[in-house]
Parts: sequence; structure tokens; C-alpha cells
Amino acid sequence: MDSSELSREHTLTFNVLKAALQALGSVIPNNVEVLLHDLGQPERSVVAVVNGHVSGRRVGSPILAAPEQDQGYRALMQAGHDGQGNDPVVLPDYPTTLGGRTLRSATAIFRDSSGHPFASLCVNTDNTGLDAALAFLEHFRPLGAAPTVAPLGETADLGQLMREIVEDALRRCGQARMNKGAKVEAVRLMQERGLFIVKGGVEKAAQALGVTRYTIYNYLEQLRGETPGAARQR
Repeated sequence: MDSSELSREHTLTFNVLKAALQALGSVIPNNVEVLLHDLGQPERSVVAVVNGHVSGRRVGSPILAAPEQDQGYRALMQAGHDGQGNDPVVLPDYPTTLGGRTLRSATAIFRDSSGHPFASLCVNTDNTGLDAALAFLEHFRPLGAAPTVAPLGETADLGQLMREIVEDALRRCGQARMNKGAKVEAVRLMQERGLFIVKGGVEKAAQALGVTRYTIYNYLEQLRGETPGAARQR
């Protein structure tokens, strides 16, 4: 299939998914967020969103502005590397955290006819007790009243998000003295937070770890060949 056919396929899929989000948005409660990501433009990946006030995201937000411990990145890596068919990859009902709140999340990664992942559908439900109660009360708002959208602030700053991911990985791996094993572990943590999906992620990791970008690629290749959890057992 040539690039123009794949482009038409992507467009059709996005149109279908956007219509699905519009329908869902008319019936789901205000504490459930649904986002559609275009993986071909990670710096502004959100192309449709329902109840973006849950995480403060809106159309044009970057993919890195996801909740912490979001396993959707793991699904994306799996979809991109297994090279098997074009069926969607689904991660149902896993926990994430956002600003001290506990969320229940699910992710579906969609692949085109060539097997390339190009879209993801993400669902986040805010289960925090107080927020859940407030969300319930929101049902009694007058018709047409819109929920208050939390200001994006730093969420929309892709550079800041990337710095936070790198700094968190370095802090967790012992920034002062890092042998190769610690550096590989830091790269794993950055990968799980989605750093290498966006442009410039490899370069930022290399600079922070004091290695070349080719070394980062070697670390990623090493992690790809390990069994799950192996890097954690160093």
C-alpha cells in the first residue's frame, strides 16, 4: 500500500473515531476523560478530547502530558516493535496517577494496513473520592453549562515535560554516580514515560547521561531484547 492510500486510511479512521468520541461525550459522566491521539504528531498529538478538564488537556496538547505511570507508552512500544499484523493493541483498566489523584485508565493503539501504529484512544476515569462526589454533583448543573477547565499551565510546555521526565529518571537512578546499568535503567524509565516518542527526546537523554545519541539507541535496543522487568533487577 502506498503512502497516499495509507493517508486516506488514516483520515477515514480518525473521522470514525472522532464521531465515536462525539457520541460518547454526550452520555459519559464528567469524571471520565477520553482522548484521541495522532501519533504522527506527538508534539501536538491530541486531535479530539472529551472532558479534558480531568487532566487539563485540550486539542493540540502533546502526548507527553499524560498521567504518570501511563502504560499506554508500553502498548505503543509493543505495537511498534512486534511487527505482527495490524490488529489494535489494547491495555484495559490499569492505574495511573495525576497530581496526587488516582485514575483508572485504558489505552487502545491502532495500526494501519502496513502494521504501523498511527492513532491511540485513551480513557481516564478520576476515582478520587472528593472529585468523584463533585463530578456527581456536576450532573445537576443547568443544561448547557460547561465544566470548569483546569488551566493548562506547564502541561502545554513540551520542553518542561521532557525536562521533568529526564530529571525524574536521573533522580531515581542515582544522578551523582551512574554506571552503565544505572544509565540503561534511566533510559528505561524515560522510555516508559514516552520521552523517545517526541522529537529531540534521544538528544536530551544523551546530554543528561553524558553519552552519545548512538549509545542511547544501543541502550534502547538492549532493553528491547530483555524480558519484562529484567532492567529493574539490575
